[in-house]
Amino acid sequence: QVQLVESGGGSAQAGGALRLSCSISGVTHMSTCMGWFRQAPGQEREVVANIDGPGNPTYADSAKGRFSISRDNTNYTLYLQINNLKPEDTATYYCVGAATRFAPCSTRPGDYDYWGQGTQVTVSS
Repeated sequence: QVQLVESGGGSAQAGGALRLSCSISGVTHMSTCMGWFRQAPGQEREVVANIDGPGNPTYADSAKGRFSISRDNTNYTLYLQINNLKPEDTATYYCVGAATRFAPCSTRPGDYDYWGQGTQVTVSS
């Protein structure tokens, strides 16, 4: 059974940085699209960034410049570095993975088969 477990969330001041991690288990290879979504209270779930098997990233417009997604296929870990945190980054962040390969990576939540439980990021001004 595939499991995704996020860590690294928490409370931070605006202007600070956080690094989210997602540990993947239950797979024998890590070659499909993975990504991060977030959902703020009262808001729809939105894509933050995704990354294909070889490691090519794509970012939502709101994430360009401050967010960096990366993956370690050897250690089955996905990362999201968030710099210059802003209060509007406050949300629950979800790690996601696709069961099948497709290109380019999708920005639609429904195209991802595996989801973590989410990690809360709270940014205060």
